[in-house]
Amino acid sequence: QVQLVESGGGLVQPGGSLRLSCAASARLFNFYVTGWYRQAPGKQRELVARITAGGSAYYTDSVKGRFTISRENDKKMVYLQMNSLKPEDTAVYYCNLHGPPDYWGQGTQVTVSS
Repeated sequence: QVQLVESGGGLVQPGGSLRLSCAASARLFNFYVTGWYRQAPGKQRELVARITAGGSAYYTDSVKGRFTISRENDKKMVYLQMNSLKPEDTAVYYCNLHGPPDYWGQGTQVTVSS
């Protein structure tokens, strides 16, 4: 049974930073593409960033230069460092292991507001 547990969300002022963490229980974690998605109220879930097992990263245009995805295969951890946060980054952020099947965490709320 694969489990993903996110942490690190919270309330931050515009321009601030947060670091999200995702702990995975997947036995074959090292082989998975992992990513972070987000879903704002009334909007569809969208891909924020993705990283391959070898460390190649992809970012959606709106977060390029501000967010950094990373992973530690030996610890089965995925991270999302978020800098220069904007109110439009407010959403529930989900950790993902890319399948099939896809695996998802329960989500962590990020709120950017003054």
